[in-house]
Amino acid sequence: MRSTSVSISAASSTSSWLTVGRIQTAATISCGMVITGLFTFPFFRVLSSIGQGCLLLSALAYLVQFREVAQRNKWPVYLGFALIFLMHLVAGFNTSTANVKEFWRDVILQLPFLLLPLAFWILPPLPISDLKRLYKLLLGVTTFSAIGSTIYYLLNAEYINELYTHSKIMPTVPDHIRFSLLIVLSIAVGAVMLNRKVLTGWRRVAVLSATIFLAGFLHLLAVRSGLVALYVLAVVAIGYLLKKREWRKAGTVAAMMVVLPVVSYFTLPTFYNKYHNTKDDASRVEQTHSANNYSLVGRVYSYQTAFQVWKDHPLFGVGKADLRDEMSARYREFYPQIDEEHQIQPHNQFLFYLVAFGTLGLAFFLAAFYYPLWWARRRHAPMLVAQYIIVTLSFMVEPTMEGQTGLTFTLFFLLLPLSSVAGCRHERGVRKGRQWRPA
Repeated sequence: MRSTSVSISAASSTSSWLTVGRIQTAATISCGMVITGLFTFPFFRVLSSIGQGCLLLSALAYLVQFREVAQRNKWPVYLGFALIFLMHLVAGFNTSTANVKEFWRDVILQLPFLLLPLAFWILPPLPISDLKRLYKLLLGVTTFSAIGSTIYYLLNAEYINELYTHSKIMPTVPDHIRFSLLIVLSIAVGAVMLNRKVLTGWRRVAVLSATIFLAGFLHLLAVRSGLVALYVLAVVAIGYLLKKREWRKAGTVAAMMVVLPVVSYFTLPTFYNKYHNTKDDASRVEQTHSANNYSLVGRVYSYQTAFQVWKDHPLFGVGKADLRDEMSARYREFYPQIDEEHQIQPHNQFLFYLVAFGTLGLAFFLAAFYYPLWWARRRHAPMLVAQYIIVTLSFMVEPTMEGQTGLTFTLFFLLLPLSSVAGCRHERGVRKGRQWRPA
């Protein structure tokens, strides 16, 4: 009898300790680990995965403690991402025996499509203060990494400038493509916070300084996908500001987008070299053997090779695990001049899915992946729109989600603002100004 009493007392103690606030704090710390882990991948590979696991545990603790799913009414938003995981799983029926291990490797890689939506669906939206901290953490670690890369550049300027004449980029953490996308998202975070006046005093000065620095550094880094994303976001921002009749802000953004590339061309050797290297690269597209030395040419031939594979498997594709073998066979058949080490996979996420899962699979992916954007079309969600623009532009030139960093970046920074968009019973009417939720 005494043992039973002790058990009940212990359970009651745990129950009183495990509050919504504490669970949300644990979830916020977990999200911070995911963000930081994007920058520690080369030397602490699992930090981001640990953060995702802790976030899921926080969600399960909330479910067990309160016997409810906090964002139950938003299930269609989260279901789409989970269905993308299901598509990868079903692809096992279209996988050859020789590539079963590759299939299971991909299933493990795609687990965030299942686990992250589940966690955000169960948990209540994070408090406004925690959201701002997470976005400021992103801005901070991105700025810190960019400062480190700038110092490295200054110490090795001549060597790095030469790299840019050979279609190569200065080393960064994370890799230069994902890093450029993180920079663009961080610039968007800074711009939105500054525009909504959610910061005052030295914090506003710090965010303004970091945002301007990152815009300049992005031109020093000179990664095409990141630069295109920045200028497209700028055009969208100008349109939004004009609609709000904020003429001065729109004019300031427009002026910066004209001045930045002009100044960069004449003052930054990396930007200058990248510009002329891109022109030279594009002029060699007709020379198949140039794919061995020029990245842009290699991408063009990856597209053409992928279409050759798709023609033979138009509806259901070849299966993702078999894609590499099928691409290699077509390279040997149609473009034998390209060395095996330069036979890259389709450098376009949409085309990658078209070949791997067929026309039906691509259509399914588009509907599932972009449904949340359609769902939020009448809600104020600037960071959600910004992330969709960034990743969509990235999809045009990279198979962004075929690596752990790219997949985590894509999915996490879509789900974070989605979880904050009004649509569940925990959301109260959020005022603009300092109380604005940075969704």
